[in-house]
Amino acid sequence: MRAPDWLTARPVAHRGLHDSARGVIENTPAAARAAVAGHFAIECDIQLSADGEAMVHHDHELGRLTEGSGPLVEKTTAELKAIKFKETGERMMTLSDLCALVAGKVPLVVEVKSRFEGDRRLVKRMAEVLASYEGPVVGMSFDPDQVVALRETMPKLTRGIVAQRTYTDGYWEGLTQAQRDSMLHLKHGLQTQPHFVAYWVQQLPAPAPWIARNLFGCPLLAWTVRTPEQRAAAARYADQMIFEGFTPGS
Repeated sequence: MRAPDWLTARPVAHRGLHDSARGVIENTPAAARAAVAGHFAIECDIQLSADGEAMVHHDHELGRLTEGSGPLVEKTTAELKAIKFKETGERMMTLSDLCALVAGKVPLVVEVKSRFEGDRRLVKRMAEVLASYEGPVVGMSFDPDQVVALRETMPKLTRGIVAQRTYTDGYWEGLTQAQRDSMLHLKHGLQTQPHFVAYWVQQLPAPAPWIARNLFGCPLLAWTVRTPEQRAAAARYADQMIFEGFTPGS
């Protein structure tokens, strides 16, 4: 299987086409509608709720963008959908909600967020939702085990690995050294068998994504592109960019 041409045909809007200055918050219905209006594919994040639903949200903890606090995974779907995003009337979506809103008008690039605990319930729920969705969609994750789950649960779904050259920043401090090492240099490739790679633009170029792109034919997406310098790097080293903070072509 090869990645679909649409994956690299146009820039991908990171968490939707959001703009907090205009009250459009990431991973909300407004951000999704803006991306649809601009004809941009939507990159979104999904998290697992306490009752096994796939919720569209990036952070493991509530509070940065939403009212409330505490781990998202400890709240039910009903509780999460009742929580407002700060200074807006927006509420959190399920993946089903997002699919109904987008209805195939633009592609979806769904990132499976993980606590690296071997829990595959989120991929299982994603598969249930996408079984009845006819729009263009791909899945990806930082966690190699979740990418293996995508391969085993939805073998016909295009899947990707999200990666970077090093895992030493604070975001990864909760992982063991063995977990970090397992993600280095795309060494998991035989197990994950990704169809594309999404790589941190600040760490391009790098040998592993170059090999995946040029020797194995995996399209390379650069994330997250925010500045003119990063845009130039993405154009030079990758096939397309996942962007935020500006609108390409405007």
